[in-house]
Amino acid sequence: MAAAAGGSSGTRRPVLLTPRGNRDRTVFLFDRRREQADPDEKVLNYGKDNYRGFRSAVCQAFGVPDDENFVITTTSRKEITEDNFSKLVEDGITLYLLQSVDQMLLSATKERIDFLPHYDTLVKSGMYEYYASEGQNPLPFALAELIDNSLSATSRNTGIRSIQIKLLFDESQGKSAVAVIDNGRGMTSKQLNNWAVYRLSKFTRQGDFESDHSGYVRPLPVPRSLNSDISYFGVGGKQAVFFVGQSARMISKPAESQDVHELVLSKEDFEKKEKNKEAIYSGYIQNRKPSDSSHITSDDERFLHNLISEERDKESFTAVIITGVQPDHMQYLKNYFHLWTRQLAHIYHYYIHGPKGNETSPATKDISPFNNIDIQISMFEKGKVPKIVNLREIKDDMQTLYINTAADSFEFKAHFEGDGVVEGIIRYHPFLYDKETYPDDPCFPSKLNDDDDDDEDDCIIVEKGARGKRPIFECFWNGRLIPYTTVEDFDWCAPPKKRGLAPIECYNRISGALFTNDKFQVSTNKLTFMDLELKLKDKNTLFTRIFNGQEQRMKIDREFALWLKDCHEKYDKQIKFTVFKGVTTRTDLPSKRMQSPWTIYAAIEWDGKTYKTGQLVKTVKTLPIFYGTIEKFFLYGDHDGDIFATGGEVQIALEPQALYAEMKTIPISKLDRTVPEKAVKKYIEDEMARLPDKLSVTWPEGDELLPNETRFAGAPIGALRIEILNKKGEAMQKLPGTSHGGSKKLLVELKVILHSPTGNKEIISHISQHGGKWPYWFKKMENLQKLGNYTLKLQVVLNESNADTYAGRPLPSKIFKFTIIEGKPEKFSVGLLELPLQIGVPFNIPLELQDEFGHATQLTTSIKPILEASGLTLQYEGITTGTKCVIKGVTAKGCINSCQGKNFNLKVTLPGLKEDTQIFKIRLHPGPPHRLKVKPDSEILKIENGTAFPFQVEVLDESGNITAQPKLVVHCKFLGASNLPVYSVDCSNAGKNILTGPVIHVQNIKKDQVLKARIEILNCKDVPPVDKIIKLLPSSHVARLQILSMDGQKAIQIKHQDEINWVAGDVMCNLIFQMYDEGEREIHVTPAIAEKIKVNWTPQINKEQLIQGLLPDVKVPTSVKDVRYCLITYLDDHVSLESAFTVRPLPDEPKHIKCKLKGPNTLQLGEELQSEIEVMLTDQYGNQVQSATSACVNSLGVSAPGLDKSNLKITWQESTLTMKVQGIRFKPCLLGSKELCFAWREFSDFLRLNLTAGSPAKLQFVDWPELEKPVAVINGRELQKPLIVQLCDQWGNPTPEPNVKVSLIKSNSIVSSNQQHKTDETGRANLGVFSLFLVYFRGEHTLQLKATYNKTTLDCPIITLNVLPDPERPVCLNVKYDKCSSFQAGSTFPDFMVSVLSEDDNIIRNINPARISMKMWEAQSRMPVTVFSCSKVKDDKEDGFFYFRDKVVPERVGTYSIQFAFTMDKTNILTSDQIIVDVVPNDPVRLLPDSLPATPAVSNVRALASRTLVKDLCLCVTDEYNNHTGIDLVGRIIAKIKSPNEDDTEIPQFQGKVSTVVFPFNKGKAEIVSSLLLAENSPGRDSTEYILVFEPDLPALRRPLEPYRLSFMFYNDFKKQQQMATLTKERDQLSQSIGVYRNWLDTTNQLVNEIKCQVTEAEAKEAQLKSQLRKYQIELPEENTLQYVDFLIKQKMLDQEGVMKQPRRTCTLPNYPKGNQDVLGKIAHLAQIEDNEAAKVISWHLASDMDCVITLTTEAARSIFDETQGRQQVLPLDSIYRKTLPDWNRPLPHLRNGKTFFRPIGNPVFARHLLTFPDNVEHCQTVFGMLLGDTIVIDNLDAANHYRKEVVKIAHCPTLLTRAGDRILSNGKFGGLQNRAPPMDKLRGMVFGAPVPKLYSTFAGQIDLLQQYRTAVVKLDNVNKDLDLRLQSLNAPEVQKKRQELAEQEKSLKLIEQKLGMTPSDKVTESLLQPVMLDMPDTPIPPKRMRRETMKKLYW
Repeated sequence: MAAAAGGSSGTRRPVLLTPRGNRDRTVFLFDRRREQADPDEKVLNYGKDNYRGFRSAVCQAFGVPDDENFVITTTSRKEITEDNFSKLVEDGITLYLLQSVDQMLLSATKERIDFLPHYDTLVKSGMYEYYASEGQNPLPFALAELIDNSLSATSRNTGIRSIQIKLLFDESQGKSAVAVIDNGRGMTSKQLNNWAVYRLSKFTRQGDFESDHSGYVRPLPVPRSLNSDISYFGVGGKQAVFFVGQSARMISKPAESQDVHELVLSKEDFEKKEKNKEAIYSGYIQNRKPSDSSHITSDDERFLHNLISEERDKESFTAVIITGVQPDHMQYLKNYFHLWTRQLAHIYHYYIHGPKGNETSPATKDISPFNNIDIQISMFEKGKVPKIVNLREIKDDMQTLYINTAADSFEFKAHFEGDGVVEGIIRYHPFLYDKETYPDDPCFPSKLNDDDDDDEDDCIIVEKGARGKRPIFECFWNGRLIPYTTVEDFDWCAPPKKRGLAPIECYNRISGALFTNDKFQVSTNKLTFMDLELKLKDKNTLFTRIFNGQEQRMKIDREFALWLKDCHEKYDKQIKFTVFKGVTTRTDLPSKRMQSPWTIYAAIEWDGKTYKTGQLVKTVKTLPIFYGTIEKFFLYGDHDGDIFATGGEVQIALEPQALYAEMKTIPISKLDRTVPEKAVKKYIEDEMARLPDKLSVTWPEGDELLPNETRFAGAPIGALRIEILNKKGEAMQKLPGTSHGGSKKLLVELKVILHSPTGNKEIISHISQHGGKWPYWFKKMENLQKLGNYTLKLQVVLNESNADTYAGRPLPSKIFKFTIIEGKPEKFSVGLLELPLQIGVPFNIPLELQDEFGHATQLTTSIKPILEASGLTLQYEGITTGTKCVIKGVTAKGCINSCQGKNFNLKVTLPGLKEDTQIFKIRLHPGPPHRLKVKPDSEILKIENGTAFPFQVEVLDESGNITAQPKLVVHCKFLGASNLPVYSVDCSNAGKNILTGPVIHVQNIKKDQVLKARIEILNCKDVPPVDKIIKLLPSSHVARLQILSMDGQKAIQIKHQDEINWVAGDVMCNLIFQMYDEGEREIHVTPAIAEKIKVNWTPQINKEQLIQGLLPDVKVPTSVKDVRYCLITYLDDHVSLESAFTVRPLPDEPKHIKCKLKGPNTLQLGEELQSEIEVMLTDQYGNQVQSATSACVNSLGVSAPGLDKSNLKITWQESTLTMKVQGIRFKPCLLGSKELCFAWREFSDFLRLNLTAGSPAKLQFVDWPELEKPVAVINGRELQKPLIVQLCDQWGNPTPEPNVKVSLIKSNSIVSSNQQHKTDETGRANLGVFSLFLVYFRGEHTLQLKATYNKTTLDCPIITLNVLPDPERPVCLNVKYDKCSSFQAGSTFPDFMVSVLSEDDNIIRNINPARISMKMWEAQSRMPVTVFSCSKVKDDKEDGFFYFRDKVVPERVGTYSIQFAFTMDKTNILTSDQIIVDVVPNDPVRLLPDSLPATPAVSNVRALASRTLVKDLCLCVTDEYNNHTGIDLVGRIIAKIKSPNEDDTEIPQFQGKVSTVVFPFNKGKAEIVSSLLLAENSPGRDSTEYILVFEPDLPALRRPLEPYRLSFMFYNDFKKQQQMATLTKERDQLSQSIGVYRNWLDTTNQLVNEIKCQVTEAEAKEAQLKSQLRKYQIELPEENTLQYVDFLIKQKMLDQEGVMKQPRRTCTLPNYPKGNQDVLGKIAHLAQIEDNEAAKVISWHLASDMDCVITLTTEAARSIFDETQGRQQVLPLDSIYRKTLPDWNRPLPHLRNGKTFFRPIGNPVFARHLLTFPDNVEHCQTVFGMLLGDTIVIDNLDAANHYRKEVVKIAHCPTLLTRAGDRILSNGKFGGLQNRAPPMDKLRGMVFGAPVPKLYSTFAGQIDLLQQYRTAVVKLDNVNKDLDLRLQSLNAPEVQKKRQELAEQEKSLKLIEQKLGMTPSDKVTESLLQPVMLDMPDTPIPPKRMRRETMKKLYW
């Protein structure tokens, strides 16, 4: 064995005391009983499993006498005894020899340890490396691993949890070191050994490993999971110390130990062991007393003396000292002290400051589990003041900055499968005035490089803003930061793709933290999470918001967006916008939603600077960089003045504007706040000078084109050479390179443009690039032949786009204007002649001259043309020269026989031209009119007046040809009289026609008259007219018509259009007419003439009267407004005559009056009619009489029912001759149609008005009649009906006024959906049904309405609500039981009597007992809650009480809680107060040991260990449930040895040769501390089984206890005894294992048997219900039974609902609210009567009592009396004298002694027997027995009289009621209205209701049976499935394997028992189950309770 690690090199090797065998254990012992003892260890090899032998060997090795008292302990100070020897003493263990267990260690020792890596090293080796540090120095995270261990170690501290990190860099004290010291619970040597084992986590420390966190229990949930449970994996500490340095020294002292344990691990030691081929993972633990540093001898570790000296006052601690610190680590710790301490403060922020973090608060924080951690870091350097910092004092760690710069926070929580919980918080860091408040992280700076921010977009750059590229969430695991895992965002808090409620930059002002519990995996180095983000972003993850500490389920994305919007609006203050200009809409934005509103400002104040309109600015972070002038500022939103805001945009005009004629709108944040204005101006000037300015043109080959030059067609233009020059005169080929657009090539474009009348045409177009020899070149142009004005344009254009402008400015250009003209004439052509061509009319011949290119040209010399044509004579005046050549004045003469003309060939010759002749065809027409030819030729013509005359005319030209032309009209005008016609005829087509026209008629011609006719062509003045003489004769046709009216013998002429006044309705008679010709000769009327006479006032005319000259009579209209127009006409072929007159009717004498209403006919009550009433006098036809005067007013009268004549006024209207009536108003009366009567003399007229309600003046409730009484309502319930209010006028009439606001003033206890309502079209407002929820509900509460109309407050009613307690609402449980009872284990509880109390403190009855349950659980145990149901009722007199009887007290002693619960509904459970009971032990039953000893195997040899029967045995008295009892008993225990064979006399004896040994018994137990030994050489048979019997002798007990028996094996041979001891131990283990197997199998079989029993019961239940259904003729199919049953249930429910919907008699009298359980209700609601006639007559008979409220007590009646102020009649039952009440079941009076005295008629029956009572039958029988007495109901009055007459013969006759409605009082009186029941409808609803139809109950029973059957079928199916599953599990391979294992173990046990010589027994579980003493029943199916209890006893 190697020397101890960490010891001096001179340590001696241990002394090997005994040789080592193959199966021996090597034990290292230190004797520390005295200071002078040997300091070195001794090695003892011991092979036996016997403590006494081991102790003897130790005594022999150290020379210790056998009788000396000393103890042997482990290094953990556990004493080695007989019981734990085999368990504790293992191979390689180190032990102490001490005087006592708590003796101080006098000198240091070394403990050998092994720390081989755990197998997890291989299993978990795939995790990525611990220090993959992502660009950060990992040293702080390594120190954090050590702090994690200290936090876990100090987690149980009740006071300050101190953790110190000391950086010992003082070279004068030794080499550099890092020490981490805590005041935690420390570690034992075994725990320290476990710490050294790599990857031995707290979950794998079991078996051979004693955990340094033994008994690990997952901590309870705490806020932010700050449970300090962060030392997990057994990896980080080792990795951390060897990352920091080369060696680690672990020093620890547990609280319960006197020793300090010290372990050293070093790289040097590992290398040395490897070199020496020693075991690497082995070493020593130095065990010493506190403050003992004598083992520190190296100067490099001098500092350890000071550290160890500090151990003196520490109860427990752990120190980790790291030496050999890496140089680069040491430099980092020194130089970046502030940085890495800040990082540690960040990692443990919430452990240091609590769940809310480091909030800046002036209040001091108390020490609590969340802020009692004190982490102090100190650094000691030589010659310098120590740097000491407490992490609590650091104020600039990131979490502190996040918390203290945040303006608001948003908390949420995420839930996962299992117990996984993530708490989260998001904080908002606003922008304040000129900067972001989001804190910068030096490890993750938010300032990004410009290159990273650049975007390819040329105008908009998206920035990350405040947070930069940092993710939102940092992640904490069990309250500790996991530094390398962050979460970017979640879907609901990420910036939206579309603009959301808040600006996009607000999403970059949030920081967050996530806090997880240990259900999420982290890497072993706690640097990264393994699965956090994956689980968080799983679609099944549920996020809820935490608001005011409460978890709320809502849409998290919506809530977050609203919170972010609120933060932005409340806290952000960035830029001050000033000089408000207005609000506009920006159409340049693509999103219509964002186009408005935008507020315009002219200036802003930003970062201490002012930016105004017109100011030159430069941009940053735009591509490209813009220079420009500010135009305006935009801020989204509708604002009206100066405002601080974030964001905003600025519109700038790019400069130089001559170059960039465009605007750019960019975010204000893109403005360069550092550039001076001079730099911007200089940039603009430089840009202007570099642009192209002009062109330089030269002509290298001649043919230069001069400006405005004129050239002949086809002349060439020479080649061109061009250069582009800027303002500096420099030639350039491309645009200057700029940051705006880059370098673009320049081209020169040549265009030749022809300016034609139709527009400009581009003739030539070329583009020249820059060449090699010449800059820009264009070749010679020779194809310009078209005539006209030309422009040659040279234009600089851009490459690719060919644009001639750049940025709105034209590029340089040059223009040459020139003209191309025509050449000399070479040929000609004849142009178009002006048609038509006529004889004698000159015309021109145009000639077109052309040059060689066909261009029109002109004559330059004089030429005489030659004209030739066959048959014509041609002449011309001359020819013109110049631009137009025309042969002028050509005339032709010849004969043409047709008006259509004739064709001729004309030849024209121009001598001297190359092509000189042209022949063309012409057509000549007749010439213009020259004269007229008229027929007949006679000069004088005769015609009669009134006839027409025809003339034949022809038009001729100068050559005598008939000619025609357009508009050739010949006119004939007659002269000599007026109004003569004019004849005209059109000769345009043929040149001739017949000239005629209308008849020639001269008025009043009496004799012949001479006329003159002139014929001429008006539009041809050159043609002379032709005159003719006409002689006109007078006509003989009718010429005049005359109308006459005969007045007696006098005839009055009625002239045309005369107006005749006549009395309306009269007839005009005696009208005649006369007819005359032109010579005034009267014409006799013939029948032919009469046929031609018509009148318009009658369709039928008497022809005979017309022949006599008489006209039909004219009837005058009856209305003066109707004027009759009378017309007489005569029409023949010659003349049309008419004569007309008008008849105007005149009114007759007054006969009527007429009333007219001017305006609406609606009148409000109390208001005057606004419309005027006009009254006029009329004749019999309704015509107004014009002779009326103002005196008529006195005779006019007005009347109407309810008319108020106080303001009535009648006035005369002179202008209309009418009477005006005003002031119509009605007194309060019935509304509706009102008829006004107007009377004048004997005449009258009526007018109907609609009288409506007046203006709204008050509110009234609808259907709430008695509001003066308080309305009774039960607390928690709704009012009986909704509150409906009606607007009314002051007289109570409903007013249909809509939209009047009605508000309700009420207390908070009244629940309503809307506080304000509006009236509808009828003037009503429905306020709904109200519910009342009051804590202090007793008393009256008011509801006040409020309404205004036209600013006038209306009179509103008040409702007084009398709130009553709800007698049916449970509020508490009352539990009664015998509180003096003692609760003994296994006994029964006293009876618990439970009642449910309502709000009125009364017991609620009629509660289903299944809803009451009793729960019981042990106070300090995790065992499940036991639930008991209510016991069956045993004729309990007290209704409403529920009993829990015979409930068994738990069998385990302890404190239990009992609570009773009442299930109100699915979600609400009412519980009682907890009842705490202490279960005490039962009566003593047996004597048992505390722990079952192994079966002893002893011999009678000398060795004590071989003769020891028992040792350290504690015998206790227990009850039948193994609870310790008898603590008050005093006695003794007698130990005896017996043989199973009574005949055996050779019984072993105890030491001292005694057969009994007595032990004292006190306080319920007897302790056998010393060993119970057999006597040496004791008698006994070899290999024989004996029984050690312990008999209790306790005088205080009445009955003896069962003794405890322990079998043991006796041997004479020591060696055989040792072998048998081993076999005995194996037997005990096998017995215990077999017992467990058998109990498990027995329990499984019991469960299967029980399920089979359940199947049998379910089948029986299903068959029983099926049989009952058959009684209702319901047959069920074999298949799809459940579906069919569901269908039947639904169908029966529909049938049942249909029965309930059938009309049924109900009582409409409102019942009194049952606010008290002592209130039964009103009499009308207590009973029901099926027969309608009986119901009517009984209800009438009890009419005065129907409204009476029945109460159980006088107190309840008095309460109702007081609440209603005496208005409600009440009847308490406790005030009824019950002895006078009739026997409810007594026979009718005619039955006496079981015999019928007489045979009645009319079916008599007691009235009370017709009543049925839904509830409270006993109380109702009392009430109605008193009210009705013996009242009898019989069919009719005759039967009643007969019955009474017979009854009075034998007894008193009670009141008789007939079904017909009559009543005979008990005194015999009948008749009169008072004894006659009115019809049913006259009872006003005060009638007993009808009971539910019997069919309804039938359906209810069927539905209940069907539902029970469905439940039974489902249960049967479930238990069958459960049985199948259990049977399958019994045949599973695992179960078969267990059965096989049981059989093998039983076989092994049998073999061992045979070897031991013990009698084989089936009671293999006796040793296991003996303390339990289960009494298994003989029944095949065990009860559930026994099975459960068996399982409890097996596994508790």
